[in-house]
Amino acid sequence: MIEAVAKLGRGPVFLAGETLECSITFTNPLSASSTSASSEMLAWASAQIHCQFHASENRVALPPSDGSKHDVQAENETVFVPNRGERGQCILSTPPKILFCDLRLDPGESKSYSYCETLPIDGPPSFRGQSVKYVYKLTVGCQRVNSPIKLLRVPFRVLVLHGLKDYQCPQDEAVAPSNPFLEEEEGLKKDSRLADLATELLMAATSRRSLHLYNISNTRGKVGTFCIFKTVYKIGEDVIGTFNFSEGDIPCLQFSVSLQTEESIQEEFQRRRGQPVSFSTHARHQEACLHTAQSSFSLPIPLSSTPGFTTNIVSLKWRLHFEFVTSGESAGTCLVRGSQSEAVTWSGVEQIEVDTFSWDLPIKVLPTNPILASYVSQFSSANSITI
Repeated sequence: MIEAVAKLGRGPVFLAGETLECSITFTNPLSASSTSASSEMLAWASAQIHCQFHASENRVALPPSDGSKHDVQAENETVFVPNRGERGQCILSTPPKILFCDLRLDPGESKSYSYCETLPIDGPPSFRGQSVKYVYKLTVGCQRVNSPIKLLRVPFRVLVLHGLKDYQCPQDEAVAPSNPFLEEEEGLKKDSRLADLATELLMAATSRRSLHLYNISNTRGKVGTFCIFKTVYKIGEDVIGTFNFSEGDIPCLQFSVSLQTEESIQEEFQRRRGQPVSFSTHARHQEACLHTAQSSFSLPIPLSSTPGFTTNIVSLKWRLHFEFVTSGESAGTCLVRGSQSEAVTWSGVEQIEVDTFSWDLPIKVLPTNPILASYVSQFSSANSITI
């Protein structure tokens, strides 16, 4: 028996274009003093990154794929198929890399191997929607002689930031002073520069603030105004907005704000013509606001959510969905005087005529630092299998 453990050193979240590093350790767990202890042999081990695409048959009409039969592997087959047994289609994969051939482990002995691969920068982001799914995995395949292949899968998350694809290293870095006593791999230097550039691009895009004012009105008149200072955010940020009802002609009884994603299938891949768009609510604020002059809300964008993106099959957009409940009467008739005595009391009416209407405000949501997103990731950095 051999135990194989694969561990992602930095965490399970990466930006497309970054270098994924994984340490894979093979161990013979038997003690050397055990009576049944013996050496264990593995013929080979290989690793590969792949992205699986799965679509709902009720929502998405995909063209037939010739490679859909390759996910089944016979027990005596010796071909490394990393997506064996996986649902959907493998739409992206890196070249397989051989970790070793003919590994021999004595009782209690272990050996570690390092796997490094640059994530394709033109791939889709990780996404689990109502219609489609994009799932990234690192698969390690290993085999004993005359035995079936065992697969160790390490799922991870990929964020895509547009603009990194055109990044090129400055030419003056080649002549920059360096410390000859410190060794640093070129891949790590490039990966660090890529992360720094991503941080700069995100800060530049999300730090711009300008006042956006919107008049809220229905067919009967003005209800109030809405103010927001920016419409571009990173996942993990809070969407903050304020309302001013003091200048409205129509009293607002209640409002709600929902932070939603809009998942739409491209027209050529829709199962039915004109099929509805799928909406998902990530945060919601509701408040009664009769006789309230000003109010505000704060909606957090979950770090586990997917930033907006577009592929040839699906498009994901973010929006703020507003719902307002207004009075059909004037503000003065919303209260009833209970007594004409010296101590005047007021009580709310039992019934009131209301009108409702909604409004949608598109916003843009970008990725964030992958290290920050790793803290709330559902994926584990270490996975193991027994061979």
